[in-house]
Amino acid sequence: MPGFDYKFLEKPKRRFQCPLCSKAMREPVQVSTCGHRFCDTCLQEFLSEGVFKCPEDQLPLDYAKIYPDPELEQQILALPIRCIHSEEGCRWTGQMKQLQGHFSTCAFNVIPCPNRCSVKLTRRDLPDHLQHDCPKRKVKCEFCGSEFTGEAYENHQGVCPQESVYCENKCGARMMRRLLSQHSMAECPKRTQPCKYCGKEFVFDTIQNHQYHCPRFPVQCPNQCGTPNIAREDLANHVKDNCGSALVLCPFKDAGCKHRCPKLAIGRHLEDTTKSHLTMMCNLVGRQRQEILELRREMEELSVSHDGVLIWKLSDYSRKLQEAKLRSNHEFFSPPFYTHRYGYKLQVSAFLNGNGSGEGSHLSVYIRVLPGEYDNLLEWPFSYKVTFSILDQSDPSLSKPQHITETFNPDPNWKNFQKPSSSRNSLDESTLGFGYPKFISHEEIKKRNYIRDNCIFIKASIEIPQKIMS
Repeated sequence: MPGFDYKFLEKPKRRFQCPLCSKAMREPVQVSTCGHRFCDTCLQEFLSEGVFKCPEDQLPLDYAKIYPDPELEQQILALPIRCIHSEEGCRWTGQMKQLQGHFSTCAFNVIPCPNRCSVKLTRRDLPDHLQHDCPKRKVKCEFCGSEFTGEAYENHQGVCPQESVYCENKCGARMMRRLLSQHSMAECPKRTQPCKYCGKEFVFDTIQNHQYHCPRFPVQCPNQCGTPNIAREDLANHVKDNCGSALVLCPFKDAGCKHRCPKLAIGRHLEDTTKSHLTMMCNLVGRQRQEILELRREMEELSVSHDGVLIWKLSDYSRKLQEAKLRSNHEFFSPPFYTHRYGYKLQVSAFLNGNGSGEGSHLSVYIRVLPGEYDNLLEWPFSYKVTFSILDQSDPSLSKPQHITETFNPDPNWKNFQKPSSSRNSLDESTLGFGYPKFISHEEIKKRNYIRDNCIFIKASIEIPQKIMS
């Protein structure tokens, strides 16, 4: 009897059970000396351990006294049982000896695939396996008619040359797979194709439109100069720099020449009009010189102080003093400044080696009135209090600065305080301003910190009534 557990309809009686395995005896044998019965297999395993005694009463055993018990075996084989697959759904019942015959038809019995594909499965699953899953089944391709094993058919699917497929470019066309390559390369309107001019790839049905914009598409020169195959993106530079038929302006257009001619003829024009071009350039230089003077004047006006206070820094003092000693009456001029917005334009000058009675011993300072932008709106003569100072550069945290200061009220009869004519300017050194020839001596200026880091500071301030400033 096979080695699996039987499912009895009723529990077998004790006399049918093997004392060693407690199951219904299989191929029962009887010990004649004591009458005990066992499964032949169970008893053989017991005796193989070297114990030659009856498992039940421990009496000595003799192999010659052990016999098969066919009568008991027939009683056991007649016991009613269920199929061993009853829990899986099989409803068969019968005698134990009928079980093997039942297995040949049991839908739940596990059997090997008849195609020898190595798969084992229940009999009821076999038809579906043979039709769909068995790698050794025979399958006929519905497209080309060729016959394959199941495993080979799976490889054939998706590559059959006769199968009808859609174009991969989604153009909507459907054809046999063997025609797809030719269609994709030469017929499909959605295939990609490089532009033969710029090399970029485009969908075939849009490449014609691309050529209307392609930067490398060859175009004709609009001046019909005959240059072949000019790339569209190079056309502007060709017309500008290389086209001999392009109309160009004379290089002296900014000087006033209005001549226009083909580029090839411009050389002849320049040879024929050299004299007139020279005249135009001279006139242009004159105009530009005037414009530069105007710009310089406007820049000076923008940089001028408009609050009635000038602090004038004279750097490199020792060198300038030596220069003044070598050149008699050498005068240094400050930047101009205004007394207030729309006010009088003034300028301070200094003789570092003195002037007049202070020459050789003192520093002299003067102030004068310059022609200003708003002179026609002002009252004349100039009559506002003027204060000069040379600033002490001592550190205020260490000692209180002691500036030297002088103040005066302009004499209305003095010619320097009358309305200046437009011919006087800041570079005119012939007219001496009003001030102090002995403002500070050379000895006094060396004291404290009037000179520091080889610089001096001269301050000039104008006292303007508030009503005039407003």
